[in-house]
Amino acid sequence: MSFLSSFFKKETSVLGLDIGSSAIKVVQIKKKRGKAVLETYGELALGPYGQIEVGRAVQLPPEKVIEAVKDILREAKTTTVTCGSALPLSASLITFITIPPVEDSKIGDVVQIEARKYIPVPLNEVLLDYSIIPKEEAYVSEDESSKTEKQGKDVLVVAIHNDYINEYQSIMTGCGLTPSFYEIEIFSSIRAILDQGVTTNMVIDMGARSTKLYIVERGMLRSSHIINKGSQDITLALSKALSISVGEAESLKRTYGLKGGPEYKELTEIITVNLDYMFYESNATLLNYQKKYGKNVSKIILTGGGVLLRGFTDLAKISFQTEIVYADPFGKLETPAFLAEEFAQAGPEFAVAIGVALRRLSELE
Repeated sequence: MSFLSSFFKKETSVLGLDIGSSAIKVVQIKKKRGKAVLETYGELALGPYGQIEVGRAVQLPPEKVIEAVKDILREAKTTTVTCGSALPLSASLITFITIPPVEDSKIGDVVQIEARKYIPVPLNEVLLDYSIIPKEEAYVSEDESSKTEKQGKDVLVVAIHNDYINEYQSIMTGCGLTPSFYEIEIFSSIRAILDQGVTTNMVIDMGARSTKLYIVERGMLRSSHIINKGSQDITLALSKALSISVGEAESLKRTYGLKGGPEYKELTEIITVNLDYMFYESNATLLNYQKKYGKNVSKIILTGGGVLLRGFTDLAKISFQTEIVYADPFGKLETPAFLAEEFAQAGPEFAVAIGVALRRLSELE
């Protein structure tokens, strides 16, 4: 590309789309003066499209998803069809394998052979991708380096069933969108909320249906785990224990959380019991990783709509005894300064959509 064609290059907007279990999030950004600039964003609850309450996870038929996506694109006033889309972690199989030492040209073939041991369906039914996990050369002597090379390579393997991709493609086509890729939400989230660095971080991503745990080291996913409880489980527990409707329980949870005071003691106790279970499972994942690799996790990053519950961080700090921070994906974008507080609060809900949009924008460079 010549200097002049680069200089006069048209600014192109891109969309990041995150179809979650209880809501759709969309973000539109563009590159301006070397920075990713936020143009518009929006969120839409999916519950009403399935005739259930806001905040509940729902399994919608494709035509209802298309209707919801069209609605959020219209409400957010998006202006482009160029996009990428996230796929739920539940749509994939992520595993870590070690392959024997082979020439680089043969790695792909060896990964396919080894992956068959972990993937319960024929490989022609899935889209398979992999990434070599780099050795920590800075901390390894020459003798150790040659030794680990003889031991083989650690590989991150991701498999997505073709049916999921085909379903998402039909949804995108029905919405008039042009996606250039689909990626598992875990990788979108990592891109949006973490910087490259030597520290090891744990991400707790609490959605409506489930809570996902990721441990990331040097920008590379090293461990993942799903807890089959999410924010809707707290709502349903409140509804049952307090003999109130699910809608009332959701409203109480959002309004007071763990900060309701003495008059809401039962509310606080029910929420605490449910969060304690999730934190216990998270701690077990954390300790297993630290024991296996002999490394401490320096920080826990909270993302997903469920972590916005009032008092969540206070309880998390007691449970984990380490630094706890909210994800700040909007921090990677240029946004209006007067809305800084709003973006900080909304950040955990939009990490995946922003991560997708950032990847799509980088493809245009």
